[in-house]
Amino acid sequence: MRRNTGRLLRGIALVSAVALGATACGGSDDGSTGEAVSASDVQAALKEGGTVTVWAWEPTLKTVAADFEKKYPKVKINLVSERSGDKHYTALSNAISAEKGVPDIAQVEYFAVNQYALGKGLTDLAPFGADKLASKYTPGPWNAVSEGEAVYGLPMDSGPMAMFYNKKVFDKHKIAVPTTWDEYVDAARKLHKADPKVYIANDAGDAGFTTSMLWQAGARPYKVDGTDVKIDFSGAEAEKYTDTWQQLIDEKLLAPVNGWTDEWYKGLGDGTIATLTTGAWMPANFVSGVPSAAGDWRAAPMPSWTEGDKTSAENGGSSLTLPSLGKNKELAYAFVEYANSGDGVHTRVEQGAFPATKAELQSADFQSTKFDYLGGQEANKIFAESAANVAGDWSYLPFQQYANSVFHDTVGQAYVSGTTLAEGLKDWQDVSVKYAEEQGFTVEK
Repeated sequence: MRRNTGRLLRGIALVSAVALGATACGGSDDGSTGEAVSASDVQAALKEGGTVTVWAWEPTLKTVAADFEKKYPKVKINLVSERSGDKHYTALSNAISAEKGVPDIAQVEYFAVNQYALGKGLTDLAPFGADKLASKYTPGPWNAVSEGEAVYGLPMDSGPMAMFYNKKVFDKHKIAVPTTWDEYVDAARKLHKADPKVYIANDAGDAGFTTSMLWQAGARPYKVDGTDVKIDFSGAEAEKYTDTWQQLIDEKLLAPVNGWTDEWYKGLGDGTIATLTTGAWMPANFVSGVPSAAGDWRAAPMPSWTEGDKTSAENGGSSLTLPSLGKNKELAYAFVEYANSGDGVHTRVEQGAFPATKAELQSADFQSTKFDYLGGQEANKIFAESAANVAGDWSYLPFQQYANSVFHDTVGQAYVSGTTLAEGLKDWQDVSVKYAEEQGFTVEK
């Protein structure tokens, strides 16, 4: 998957409608009656048949939908996949606001689930038995889709982090692969000294990467309880990140290149960008975007803040949800469970998706998969261990899209001016707090 951390809901009043439950999708039609839906109810719906409309961009769902239709001939899966990113969320939010054209199933990234759930825009799947599936998933993704006893989606994939490094470049300059962030800074200095054209990584300021780094460091800047929020980027855990990363910025050891640009792909291909710390979904993007560097790259565990610590974090990933105003809920839930918990998971993994389910992550077949691009490395062993070591208590804001949209005007200034990362995080905090208060949230001081 490709992660775009700058997504922002457009076309609706972002939180004034959503946060306080003022959308028309609340009340008795919010899909969360609390009444149990039995397995026999779902089977009866499958036997009767009908059409389920799915808004999702994840490519492997096309095969999953075809397989589901073969298994249940009376069910038609109408997969609408031409939208992603801004267009997807804008269309979904507009449909919910207008109470018209809402899909039965919608793909929603983990960082956006809380926002839709808070506005009663998503069906609680616990009455369908989804709450019994918690043990099937790794902690990060499950935490993102659940709130107390409620479950607002089933995890579709995950993004446990790893460090991808250009082995050819490291070997050429005889530099050891870093296992801690202190070693990472030392490696950055050695690489750039050996060849001024080479940078340890690119970073021009990215909200998703920053929050993932804070997550791994143990910082928990966001606390959310309904419409009560706390936003606080201070503390020793956040300082681990800012103190370390500030060295890389001050010493100009990071390529000032934005991800997913032509310049970024070029740097990954010619070795001038030597590492990339991101989600385990990245290998497919290497294959398609940087074919010339096949065999040069390898995967390694994400560097730790303390030697020997295996704590990791997530970066990316999404769920399948049932919007409250959608129809055919029994059929919709049946497809979501099939795709994200049943036979569809294996199908998707075979096509390159990175799972959120423990069984697939721990299977011998999955872990022994050799990545030709990574020199035949069995990289899934590294990714699976990372997934198992993600702390499950991270929270996103109910308006994370907005917070991410103002990242470059706050934290991003540390990359282009005299502002420090610590000062930038404080600015990000202040802007986010102001916005929260304007939208009617209660902000803990």
